[in-house]
Amino acid sequence: MVNAIRSEVPGQGAPQGVGRSSRAGSSALEKTLRITEALTAFGGPHRLAELSAAAGVPKSSTYRILVSLVEQGYAVTDGEGSYGVGLRLRTLAAEVSADRPEGIVELLEFLQKCTGQAVHLALRSGNALTYIRTIESARSHRTSSRVGARIPLHATAIGKAVLAHLPPEEAEGILRATGMPALTRQTHTDREVLAAELRTVRLRGYAVDDQEYEPSVRCLGAPVFDRAGVPVGGVSLTAAAFLSTRAELERFSPALLEAARGVQRLLQLGG
Repeated sequence: MVNAIRSEVPGQGAPQGVGRSSRAGSSALEKTLRITEALTAFGGPHRLAELSAAAGVPKSSTYRILVSLVEQGYAVTDGEGSYGVGLRLRTLAAEVSADRPEGIVELLEFLQKCTGQAVHLALRSGNALTYIRTIESARSHRTSSRVGARIPLHATAIGKAVLAHLPPEEAEGILRATGMPALTRQTHTDREVLAAELRTVRLRGYAVDDQEYEPSVRCLGAPVFDRAGVPVGGVSLTAAAFLSTRAELERFSPALLEAARGVQRLLQLGG
């Protein structure tokens, strides 16, 4: 058995020259992976010298790889020699964790059973959110939400929950880039009105979308944070406006907040 395994490992039982060429061709990838692993180590952000030493890669090569990772969104830098995990890498980690059926899905299903409302998990992807999981209500009404759909931040409950906990300059940059288009008659398109609402969201812990993204649909959204306290997405409850008043939906806010904390713990374990 050992010999059989070795025969499949480059350089161990492979024909002469195959292992060497394969290893040489993958050296750049191996360096990138080692630097990425060092980047995600606890205690970040990390200095260039730290990452170089931890990855066993020369500083010059480490720097070139880090520049590429920053450009692709997998890393961030403060411009003074420190590097941290980028949003793209955080989102990938969260998506992988969200795929574990033994944890997050069961928690979302339990929330749906407790409330009778549709439940969604969305993660931030750039200036928007992407639905990762959707669990429909047992009621006859179905939402238009689907896994993989991208939704805006300014007009959705999860989006506003994320915006409320981002640094003000980052939230402002997102709104400048995307604008605040009116998606329904209820959508907030005034920056000051939205800013006042985001202050309320920070105080109570959840956001409300009262027919702002989709007519006749109300949502509650609670944020989910990574280990560094960065909001990476959230969990929402969704109900048809003709089936639940806003007050009736908000009665489920304690259950939603508890579920969001549970999802957060599971995502952090995997991230």
